[in-house]
Amino acid sequence: MHGRLKVRSSAEEAARKRKEQELKAQKFRSGMGRILLKKVSDELDDEMMELTGRILAANPDIATLWNLRRRCIQKFALEDTDNQALFDKDLNFTEMCLQVNPKSYCAWHHRCWILENGPSPNWLKEVDLCTKYLKLDERNFHCWDYRRYVVGKANVPPQKELDFCTEKIQKNFSNYSSWHYRSKLLPALYPNVKDPSLPISEEKLREELELVLTAAFTDPSDSSAWFYQRWLLGYSQPELDLAAFRLDTEHRVAVVTFTRPVNLKLKNVRLSIDFTTEIDQNSDWTPATDDNYCVTWTLRNFEIKLSDQPSAIVSFVDENGKTFTLQAKKISICSILGINKPKFGHEFGAAVLDVLKNQLDSCQQLLEYEPESKWTLLTAALLMKAIDRSAHHSEILEYLDKLQTVDPMRKGYYRDLKSRWNIEHRLEAWFDQVESDGKVDLSGLKLERLCYEQYLAVADEIDLSVNQLSESSFCKFAHFVFCKRLSLENCFENGEKAESVVKQLCCGLKDVTVAV
Repeated sequence: MHGRLKVRSSAEEAARKRKEQELKAQKFRSGMGRILLKKVSDELDDEMMELTGRILAANPDIATLWNLRRRCIQKFALEDTDNQALFDKDLNFTEMCLQVNPKSYCAWHHRCWILENGPSPNWLKEVDLCTKYLKLDERNFHCWDYRRYVVGKANVPPQKELDFCTEKIQKNFSNYSSWHYRSKLLPALYPNVKDPSLPISEEKLREELELVLTAAFTDPSDSSAWFYQRWLLGYSQPELDLAAFRLDTEHRVAVVTFTRPVNLKLKNVRLSIDFTTEIDQNSDWTPATDDNYCVTWTLRNFEIKLSDQPSAIVSFVDENGKTFTLQAKKISICSILGINKPKFGHEFGAAVLDVLKNQLDSCQQLLEYEPESKWTLLTAALLMKAIDRSAHHSEILEYLDKLQTVDPMRKGYYRDLKSRWNIEHRLEAWFDQVESDGKVDLSGLKLERLCYEQYLAVADEIDLSVNQLSESSFCKFAHFVFCKRLSLENCFENGEKAESVVKQLCCGLKDVTVAV
């Protein structure tokens, strides 16, 4: 029996761990109690540094203790002008804490503070430190974020960082942070001079599409490369711009809408129309909803006559001083209308389209072997939309329907995507005839939610019949400023409730008719 390792029973092991935890908790409470007493009496001394250091070395995620250390360091720095060693010591301490928890927000933040406030920060050394940590964990997004920060301070060339990203991606395609960093570097290195709406030049875009296809097909179940491809194809948040404008002097109603929510009440923003000065005051405009930031703003009960000029320029200056314009045409003696037609995606050149078509063929070939690969199905739909959304519209909807079966956990997302793309398809047809036909037909699309309300705001009639709208869509009706007739037949289970709510929310003309 001698010499054998004694194996503790589960009860003994649990008791031992409980005793260790109680001892740690006792030390923690004792240390925190002493720290708080010293904090009250403002004793920012060596003992405070020692006490906070003991606790942070075991748990570096207590922000209060890091704040106390910063106060101590500020005090010591005032007492000693040659204080580089003081900052270096705490820099070394944060590195020790990061070994305990490499994803500690507090420790990374404190390291930034030390470098910003120290007399002689070594930024290149920090870049090397990031390289070291990313070798240990190449997907540590805290370290990637810190790297972007110190690279800017150290003036590291963007091309060198792009090469670093490429190296990391080639070692492991499943690296979200590296793909993201790549999307920040490429527009600066390879801007699209011909079309600023595209993130990068078409030549570089072709190279990136080939890279991402290799990554995606190496592991079709990994989502990182697929998400990067969405960025390449332009599926991201729309940039701020004027969306639509309409003014009717007979009913004394005007509406201006934006692609993203804005606040016209801010002092440093400006909205103006070139044919008049009477309605140029931002204070006269009110949001369609109760939010300070809104995509739809209305003006009512003004007195003005339209000039004889056939068109007017609507100008908007945002918080940063950037100017956006929209041309509105005179469509009657009392009304003008203008829409900045959205592209609903990038328009690619012939060379890029050839690459996209080849990638679509590859996706469809992969689906023959893996028909339930959700990322391949979704990417195929995105590629078809990028190549020719009108020609492939029916097939795209089929893929989205199949995704709801293959990936039921995200069924709501695919339904939302289907609703959005159906609305885009109908709106594109309406934009071509908006000046002569104010009716938007969105009927029979099985819509579950509404979007692009900033364009519906200028429509005279909106047909939403035979859809499946939820009550959460009611709030969108507040944007239908010029709507005279809103058709909601076979849209809601409770038609009477829908009619009552819609009439309250619909802030358009008083003679609006709601059909349910």
